[in-house]
Amino acid sequence: MSLQHDHTGFANRTATAPAGRRISANLFLANLSDADFALLSPHFERVSIAVGDVIMPAGGRIEHLTFLDSGIAALLDTIEGERLHAVGLIGNEGYLGWPVLLGDDRSPYATILRAEAGTALRIPVERVVAAAEQSDTLRRALLRFIEVFMIQMGRTVVSALGHSVERRLARWILLYHDRVRGDEITMTHEEFRIMLGVRRSSITDALHRLEEQHAIRSVRGRVIVREREKLLALAADTYGSAEAAYERLVRTLGN
Repeated sequence: MSLQHDHTGFANRTATAPAGRRISANLFLANLSDADFALLSPHFERVSIAVGDVIMPAGGRIEHLTFLDSGIAALLDTIEGERLHAVGLIGNEGYLGWPVLLGDDRSPYATILRAEAGTALRIPVERVVAAAEQSDTLRRALLRFIEVFMIQMGRTVVSALGHSVERRLARWILLYHDRVRGDEITMTHEEFRIMLGVRRSSITDALHRLEEQHAIRSVRGRVIVREREKLLALAADTYGSAEAAYERLVRTLGN
C-alpha cells in the first residue's frame, strides 16, 4: 500500500493571492484584501527559524507579529516551573503574537518551532497596531484568527479532560498533519508526551494502537500518516471545530 496521499491541510494549500503579493506562503496573508495587505507589506522582514528555536519566551515582550510560511509553532504552558504542556499549534494558517491585539504586550506562553524548519515574515507590533487602527477590516481579520485559535485551545482542554490518550493523540497527529508538507511528521515520543501531558509509556502504547489500526506508521523520531480517514474517525469530535471556524471566518476574508 502506498503511504502517500493527498490531504487538505493548511501547508498543502496554494495561496490564491495575486502574483504581485506572492511573497509568502502564509494563508492568512493570502486571504487579506489587497488594501489590507498593502498596509502591512512594506514593513515585513523575512526570517528563518530552526526546529527548537524559541520564537517567544513565556512572559517575554511581544515585539513582532510573525507569519509563518512553513514550520509549526507549539504554544506551551508551564506547570510547577518546569512541566511543559501544549495549548495549541499555529502554522502557516495564521500568525504569532496575537495577544497584542487583545491589549497585552507579553506572551502568556512559550512559543517553540516544532517538526520542521521554517521561514516567516515578521512585522513590528507598532506597525500592525497602526494599520489595524487605520483599517477596520484588517483589525477584524486579525481578531477572527484569534477566535479560531481560542476554539482550538478550548478543544485541547476539553479533550484532555474527557478523552483517551489514543483519541487525543489521533487529534494531535491530525493537527500536525494539517501543517506539514506531506505525510511525514518529525516528532519524538518525548515531544508527543509534551503535547498531551502524559507519561512517555502512554504515548508509546497509543502509537502502537494507532499502528495496529493502520492509521500511521511510527519509526524512530517520525510518524508517517497512512490513512487520514482512520485518524479522523479515531479523533471524532476532538477535531474539526476550529478547522470549520477557520473556513468560515478566515478563508472568506477577501470576499
